[in-house]
Amino acid sequence: MKKVLMGNHSVSYGVMLSKVKVIAAYPITPQTQVVEELSELCATKKLDATFIKVESEHSALACVLGASLAGSRAFTATSSQGLALMHELIHWAGLGRYPIVLANVNRAMGPGWNIWSDQNDSLSQRDCGWIQLYCENNQEVLDNVLLGYKIAEKVLLPVMLVYDAFILSHTYEIVDIPEQAQADRFLPPFKSDYRLDINNPACFGGLTSPEHYFELRYNMQAAMEQAVSVYKEAQKEFRDIFGRDYPMIEEYRTDDAQYLYITSGSLTSTARIVVDELRDKGYKVGLLKIKAFRPMDKAELIRLLKGREKIFILDRNISAGVGGIFAQEIKAYLYGQKFMPEIYPFIIGLGGRDIPPSSIMEAFNYAVVENKKPEDILYIGLKK
Repeated sequence: MKKVLMGNHSVSYGVMLSKVKVIAAYPITPQTQVVEELSELCATKKLDATFIKVESEHSALACVLGASLAGSRAFTATSSQGLALMHELIHWAGLGRYPIVLANVNRAMGPGWNIWSDQNDSLSQRDCGWIQLYCENNQEVLDNVLLGYKIAEKVLLPVMLVYDAFILSHTYEIVDIPEQAQADRFLPPFKSDYRLDINNPACFGGLTSPEHYFELRYNMQAAMEQAVSVYKEAQKEFRDIFGRDYPMIEEYRTDDAQYLYITSGSLTSTARIVVDELRDKGYKVGLLKIKAFRPMDKAELIRLLKGREKIFILDRNISAGVGGIFAQEIKAYLYGQKFMPEIYPFIIGLGGRDIPPSSIMEAFNYAVVENKKPEDILYIGLKK
């Protein structure tokens, strides 16, 4: 069934198709419609789930973790300052190995107070043991709820589904909503091997001495590494059932490309237009979309970048003192590799500033037409 959905409602339908049993909700712009629609789906019995209204985002995640520990498939959603308020429990979810899904609508962090899109909220949580999946459009948003639970429940790590405020959250697109039977085939009922059980008492999250804590972190890292192969298996199964494909790193016109854009999120769609325009002018330009930031497919990234001349990384985020976060991560992955391209790390679109094709074209003009050398940080659209 096809339906015109905003990005936020795409999440809600994905949660319904995933047969989530517990939803904890606290509204925050621009996420509010996610939980509003879920409350309607629960009230009309289209979704058989317990809907818990809480007093804060911290409580919302606490409820979700408790539900997951009791053996239920659980969900919540947030954005920006709400995600920051969850920070203590974001750590708890990762190291506790809770297979939950959280939808985060990318919204800039304050101050200054801002409700528009950039990626600093989700990326500030990157070291907490969560898988992070970035979406380009509303179809991808819905599909990746299903895909997120599939991966989370296999590797026992939480998944953060990430998409852009207003650009996707409040924008309507035609979305193909799978049949419930298809969703059930892809995502069977959740059966946890590690849960609260009065007939089999166990302790979860108790005091852990240095004798054991190190190994818990090691196991979390091993699970994150395993997630690369698990993602690929889940992606193949998803493609076979639904006919849509979401590789961890998606290629666009890369076969003979000398130059590559690297993007994530909704600005990828605009970058495709720029790539086509440059191809029409005779330039061998392609694009890589980073779908999975944690984990990133390091081996595939190296393979795709080897032998290129220049790459332009477009970061809609900034880590003060370092620069673009995707750029620093990619540089780290490429350290010590031979035949790697020059890397141009551009920061663009912070605080929801518009990113038209002309802005994306600036990166190519700087690096190729003007043939300037890379710098540690390069800015596009900065008012000086």
